[in-house]
Amino acid sequence: MRNRHIAAAITITALALTGCTSTDTSDDAKPTKKAPAAKTPAYKIVEQETSGNTRQVVVEVDSLTGLKDVFTAVTKKLTAEAGYFIDINCSSGGTASVDNRLANGKLARGNMGAAATGLDEDGSEFSTNAGRTCPDKG
Repeated sequence: MRNRHIAAAITITALALTGCTSTDTSDDAKPTKKAPAAKTPAYKIVEQETSGNTRQVVVEVDSLTGLKDVFTAVTKKLTAEAGYFIDINCSSGGTASVDNRLANGKLARGNMGAAATGLDEDGSEFSTNAGRTCPDKG
């Protein structure tokens, strides 16, 4: 008798699960496509220290578009344990002694990076400088 109850419960469960499937082919039932990932704007790393616990990275861009995306792309390439200080400059408008600084960032890779930057391990910080233009309008 007990086996009959178990068999009945399994049958009812199987029927219930079968009833949950759908054969709807309307547009609403079709999976939606993800929007394509945003393309990172062009940038150039013009200076990068490769040794020490604190490392400077200087990046140049040609516009204000996607500065955070540029920062993220650059930080993905920085894998050695260190504290990174990242400057993003416009490729125009600076002088030999003063950059046209658009944004600043920090990245802490590992314990040493955390000690050097004051951030948590593998943490980052990013900020833009208001009122800047790129390309520079003179």
